[in-house]
Amino acid sequence: MTTRVAIVGGTGKLGRIICDVLAAEADYDVVAVLTSRSPLTDLDGADLVIDASVPAVSIDVVRAAAERGIDIIVGTSGWSAERIALVRPAIQASGIAALFVPNFSLGSVLGSALAAAAAPFFPSVEIVEAHRETKIDSPSGTAVRTAELIAAARREVGPVAAPHVDQRARGQQVASIPVHSLRRPGVVARQETVLSGPGESLTIVHDTVEPAQAYGPGIRLALGAVRDLRGVTVGLDSLIDIGIGRPAPGDVGDGGVDDGGAPGQVARATGA
Repeated sequence: MTTRVAIVGGTGKLGRIICDVLAAEADYDVVAVLTSRSPLTDLDGADLVIDASVPAVSIDVVRAAAERGIDIIVGTSGWSAERIALVRPAIQASGIAALFVPNFSLGSVLGSALAAAAAPFFPSVEIVEAHRETKIDSPSGTAVRTAELIAAARREVGPVAAPHVDQRARGQQVASIPVHSLRRPGVVARQETVLSGPGESLTIVHDTVEPAQAYGPGIRLALGAVRDLRGVTVGLDSLIDIGIGRPAPGDVGDGGVDDGGAPGQVARATGA
C-alpha cells in the first residue's frame, strides 16, 4: 500500500533532502509540499506528515496532524521535553504516532548516547554546538536532547557541577547542563560534549559533513518505524539498540565510533 505524505517545510534544506529520499522509495507518494506559511488544510488527505518547518510553526503542524488523525514525523528543531508535554495530550487522544527526531544523523545519535553513558562518571559536563549562520534557533534540538539524556543518566549522582552559571557568558542551562551555541559560516553542524573530572577530560565530537548522505539512513529508519508506533516517541535512539546502557525512554520524554562508518559525517571521542 502506498503511503501518501505531506511535507511541511519541504522547500527548505532538510525538506529537500526528505523529498529526495521519498522520491527513491517506491511505497511513498508525496501528495503535498508545504512551506512554513502554507495553510494547514493542505494536510488533508495525507497518511503521514513530515514536519521540517520552523520552531514557531511546528507546534501548530503537530496539533493539526493530531486533529486529523495523521501520523507525524517531526524533524524541526526546538522540541524540548517541556514543549513536547504541551502536545502530548492531543497526540494521545488522537491515537496517532508522533516521532520527534532531533537529528536524523545516526552518528549524532551515537554521540549523544555515548555522552549519556559517560556522564555519571564525570562531575562536569558542557556542550558546545555549532551550526551555519542561517539556523534560526539555539540551542539546537540535538544539544537539548543530549542534555536531557545526560541529566537522566545522572539522576542517581545528581546535577553536574556548573559554576558561575548566573553569568550569561556561561551559556544556557538545559537540564542543568551548560550549552554554548555558535552560529557561523563555514560549518554544517558540529557538537562537542566535554566531560571533565579531576586530572582528565573526555570530549565526544560529531561533525556533519554532507547532510544528504548523513541524514538519509535516519530518514529511512524513521519512515519504516513510524507505522508501528503510537503516541510520543523521541529520538532515533528509541528505535535502535545502540548496545550501551542508557536511560529508559520514559525518563527523557519517551522516547568507540568508527570515523569512516557513517557516510556524510565524522564522529570521534578523545581523552586528555
